[in-house]
Amino acid sequence: MNDYKELVPEFYYLPDFLLNINNLPLGTNGKEGFVLHHVALPPWADSALDFVLKNRMALESELVSSSLNTWIDLIFGYKQRGQTAEDALNVYHSLAYEDSVDLDAVIDTVEKKAIEEQSINFGAVPKQLFLKPHPYRLDTRSKSDISQKLDKK
Repeated sequence: MNDYKELVPEFYYLPDFLLNINNLPLGTNGKEGFVLHHVALPPWADSALDFVLKNRMALESELVSSSLNTWIDLIFGYKQRGQTAEDALNVYHSLAYEDSVDLDAVIDTVEKKAIEEQSINFGAVPKQLFLKPHPYRLDTRSKSDISQKLDKK
């Protein structure tokens, strides 16, 4: 079974989601029996804030910026469906696509519930927005160069 994960926006701006600031009783670790409290951070993060800031720095890095268009093509673009999706190994269960079934037309309540549960548990592919390859993002240096050239005209 495939397991698809995504990072929610909080990973890039809100360190609070990693902290149990209300001291909720989260139980214990089954194996070792220690009390669960805050999220255990990787060794490279000094704190929840440091974790979020480093994630944001990585998200805004030149490496990510230079390949952002590829991600857009897979998630919202021309590689989301059809042969280009198959070639990119970017194909999901048929029920994950928004137009795969008309829920209002499904009469069987068990079948309707199963279709809804599929989406709740495994997610849905977003609406396709682009039919052509997305352009590369200009880096800030390029934007500045372009702005300077435009200002001179």
